[in-house]
Amino acid sequence: MPFRRRLLRQDRSRLNRQRTLGRRDEAWDVDAQNSADDHPDFEVEQEIEIKPRLRSKGIYLLPNAFTTAALFCGFFAIVNGMNHQFETAAIAIFAALVLDGMDGRVARMTNTQSAFGEQYDSLSDMVSFGVAPALVAYEWVLKDLGKWGWLAAFTYCAGAALRLARFNINTGVVDKKFFQGLPSPAAAALLAGFIWLADDNKLPVKDYAIPWVTFFITVYAGLTMVSNGYFYSGKALDVRYRVPFWVMVLLILGFVLISSNPPVTLFALFVAYSVSGYVIWAWRRFAAKA
Repeated sequence: MPFRRRLLRQDRSRLNRQRTLGRRDEAWDVDAQNSADDHPDFEVEQEIEIKPRLRSKGIYLLPNAFTTAALFCGFFAIVNGMNHQFETAAIAIFAALVLDGMDGRVARMTNTQSAFGEQYDSLSDMVSFGVAPALVAYEWVLKDLGKWGWLAAFTYCAGAALRLARFNINTGVVDKKFFQGLPSPAAAALLAGFIWLADDNKLPVKDYAIPWVTFFITVYAGLTMVSNGYFYSGKALDVRYRVPFWVMVLLILGFVLISSNPPVTLFALFVAYSVSGYVIWAWRRFAAKA
C-alpha cells in the first residue's frame, strides 16, 4: 500500500507538470499571436515595394516648334552673313524676333509651359539674338576696324549671354511689366535694323563713318542688355480680352508704316525702345528724390 500511494503521487505530479508545460506553450503561442497583431504592417511593408513613377520623356510640340523655327532663322542669318547677303541676314533676324515672341505666348495660352521649353528658348535666343547679330555685324563692316571690330562684336555677344543668364535666375523676382536691361531680341533688332537700313542705302551716313557708327551701336546694345534700365515687357497685354477701339487703329497704322518702309520704320522703332529704358529709369530716380 505505501508503494502504491507513492506511485499515485508520482503520476499526479507528472500530470500536473505536463499541464503546466502545456499552459506555458499555449501562453507563448497567444503572446506571439498578439505581438504579430500589434504590428500588422511590419510584414506588409517588407512585401510591398513602392516603385517611383517614371517621368514622361515627351515634350510639347507646338511652342517648341516656334522655338525651333526661331533658331533656324538665327542660323540662316549667320549663313547669309558669311555669304555677304546682309539684307537677307537682317530680315532673318527680324523673323526670329517674331517667332520668339510667339512661342512664349502660345505656351501660356495653351498651358504647355515646361522647364525644357524655357531652357530651349534661352539657347535659341543666344544663337539668334546673341551670336548671329554679332557675326553678321563683324562680317559686314566691323572687321575693317581690326581688333576694335571683334572686341565690339564680342562685347555684344557676351552682353547677350549675361542678359539671358540674369533673366533665367530672376524669373518670378522682378516686375513682370518691365525687363531689367534691354531684351536680347530688341538689341538684335536694333543692330540688324541699322545693317538693313545702311545696306539698303537709305541712311545719310558717309561710307567711312559707317564702321564707327556700327561700332557704337554694337557696344551700346551689348552694354544696355546688362544695364539696370526698365524696359516695358508687354506681358501685361492679354490678347484674349477686349481692348479699346483706338488700339486697333494704332495696330493698323503700325502695319501701314512698316509696310511702306520697313528698314526705316523698324530701326526708328527700336531706337526709341532702346532709349526708353533709360528714360524710365531717370524718371523713377527723379520721382523718388522728389
